[in-house]
Amino acid sequence: MAPITAAPRQQRHNVLQGEFEVSSDPHLVLTTVLGSCIACCLFDPVAGLGGMNHFLLPTPPEHVRSEPSEEARRYGLYAMEMLVNGMLKRGATRSTMRAHLYGGANLHSGMRAIGSENAEFARRFLRDDGISLARADTGGTLARRLDLQPASGRVRCREVAQAFPQLQRPALPPTSGDVELF
Repeated sequence: MAPITAAPRQQRHNVLQGEFEVSSDPHLVLTTVLGSCIACCLFDPVAGLGGMNHFLLPTPPEHVRSEPSEEARRYGLYAMEMLVNGMLKRGATRSTMRAHLYGGANLHSGMRAIGSENAEFARRFLRDDGISLARADTGGTLARRLDLQPASGRVRCREVAQAFPQLQRPALPPTSGDVELF
């Protein structure tokens, strides 16, 4: 009789502002929380890999563009270039990549609509780069929690309560989560 071996444990990596990650690891889940920020999830079913980025603002001011720096990492221009190039280096092609966009909430009424600006930038970038946008869940006034299994392209996006969550009684988990496939 063969010994019973435990299945590999799922690993979770949090993708913070200014970061991106590309992987084909079937046990990896990329996760982030978004307010006005945008996360782009790319998946290439032919290459069997995916990735996620997380950016704060669409484009940097002129002085940041001319000189690569840590500050440049917060902007969509950098984040989208890094994610697409990371996918291409691992064997993906633009023609088979599919994109999902999440976030872009406008959390504070009466203030600049940064979330909408971020979402519009990401849509324009994907269109100009020839990458198909399969789904977008952007806008509104609530933050989102996002999970991506990059090897399969499975995505789960949930809205986060607007009020102070620590003061509210936690809701019971749903019997089934929202799962989207590319």
